[in-house]
Amino acid sequence: MSKVLAGAVEISIVVPIWNDTESIQPFLQELEDSISKETKRYEVIFCVDPSTDGTEQQIKKLAMENKKIRALFFASRAGQSASTMAGLAHASGEAVIVIDVDLQDPVELIPLMIQHWRKGETLVLPRRISRSGEPLTKRLTAALGYSFLNRFGHIPIPKNTGDFRLMDRTLVRRVLALRESHIFLRGLVAVADQNPVLIDFDRPSRPKGRTKYNKWFGGIRSGMNGIVSFSSALLDGIVILGLLLALISFFLGARLALYKITGNYVPPGNASLFVVVTFVGGMQLVGIGVIGLYIGRIFEEVKNRPRWYIRESIGLYSTDDLDVARSHLQSKSRLPL
Repeated sequence: MSKVLAGAVEISIVVPIWNDTESIQPFLQELEDSISKETKRYEVIFCVDPSTDGTEQQIKKLAMENKKIRALFFASRAGQSASTMAGLAHASGEAVIVIDVDLQDPVELIPLMIQHWRKGETLVLPRRISRSGEPLTKRLTAALGYSFLNRFGHIPIPKNTGDFRLMDRTLVRRVLALRESHIFLRGLVAVADQNPVLIDFDRPSRPKGRTKYNKWFGGIRSGMNGIVSFSSALLDGIVILGLLLALISFFLGARLALYKITGNYVPPGNASLFVVVTFVGGMQLVGIGVIGLYIGRIFEEVKNRPRWYIRESIGLYSTDDLDVARSHLQSKSRLPL
């Protein structure tokens, strides 16, 4: 909850950041040039994971010079998704825009997003039609992940959209009411609203610095999070595979029994048996692993640990007490929709 009275801020810009000091100044310059075309009533909320490159110090200095800049500093690594949710929980704007600091999410789209919102839209999603500078592995995992989710998931998620989006205050309240430990923002927003306005854009290469995103495992980790959170297809697939293996084993057994009865030659040796047992054993391990993924999620949800600890804040509601922080978030989610 911002110290600014509700309604005094029209647009809140939530910016998760970690070890990205070289991007802050160019981002703020372009953001100010862009958003000032539509409104002067805005705030920029940096959600800062513990950084070692001077990011925290630079944001504190900028916040002293510019009262529109606010910040949350986490006591331990929260991760991008939890950082973003914390920013949503503390934003006071009538609409909230989530954007990365690296300028790969074009700030020049913000005026158009605000215009759509002023026409009554509650969710505006920029959609990438090209992804310059991204490695093949990331593009491939993204394409496969979206295809899998939309084919087998319970909630359709627009393809080639990231966390860059505008959400109306009503939608933000709905998203905050979804209190999941493993946060997949695109999925949570899709649960709360399935009527987005899509804006196509070409995603540029990163102009400054290097991405902290793991090009090999980052996409896989994010994709698995979405699949496990919003689809039971893996469990269904294991059941179907188990039935197929059982059916194949039955026919192989029946064939061998028929050979014995009719006196046909049955090749001696255990090679075929070894292959079958190894294959079935491997599939059993895969099945146990998939079940373990879902049980692990249940375990995390049942523990109900806080999703972030705030060490310090600037220009925002600040607390070091966990119970106060959690009751604050719950009170926001109970606001009338």
